[in-house]
Amino acid sequence: MNVKTAGRTLDLFDAFARERKPLSLSQLARAIGAPVSSCFGIVRTLEARGYLYEVKARGGFYPTKLLLERARVIASHDPLAERLLPILEKLRDQTGETVLVSKRLDRQAVYVEVMESPHSIRYSPKVGDFRPLHASASGKALLGSLAPALRDELLAGMRLPRVTSKPITPRATLEADLERGRVRGWYLTRGETVADLMAMAVPVPVSGETYSVALAGPMNRMESALKRHAKLLTELRVSMEREP
Repeated sequence: MNVKTAGRTLDLFDAFARERKPLSLSQLARAIGAPVSSCFGIVRTLEARGYLYEVKARGGFYPTKLLLERARVIASHDPLAERLLPILEKLRDQTGETVLVSKRLDRQAVYVEVMESPHSIRYSPKVGDFRPLHASASGKALLGSLAPALRDELLAGMRLPRVTSKPITPRATLEADLERGRVRGWYLTRGETVADLMAMAVPVPVSGETYSVALAGPMNRMESALKRHAKLLTELRVSMEREP
């Protein structure tokens, strides 16, 4: 199986999640941007492995619960969740805001854990969502934690596109913002990725790798609790750095 086929297989499951109904072979082929013949091979392989079944009355295919069962087993043994889950739950309960854990993937930050705020108005991203390093608190924490030479290399090859009307796009401005974050121990965004969203993050070591832990919520609610949130994040960072 080549990389293209793997990507198309994931696109196929994304299509089912998006459409929420059985899909015909031709519909699936359009959804994953593949010839019907290529899609047929993927569908029949997944069907033979128990991941899809044919809904003849609807003229299409739909996933079985096998993928869900596999995902539950995998998630229950996630080493990151085992290490961080109690800490993240405590932080979410203390702050009432959405808690995010991210990892750097090349020039982006990817959410690997999301615990949503209990408030009805809240930030609700999904695990697997990507955010730009230069315009997200998570990304800034990951950038700021890098060795200067590696950070310079990354920034030299990065485009710094405007995401909202409040970007920090000139490289010199971004570097100054990262330095402020490094000195105070936490990183901040105000409406740089999502309008009216404020987020703050710290880098934390987990099993020899660097992740970021962030809090994110509506601007007015976050602003009013800025000092308290900063204290909680700083304490979390320090405690994680002290762990063996």
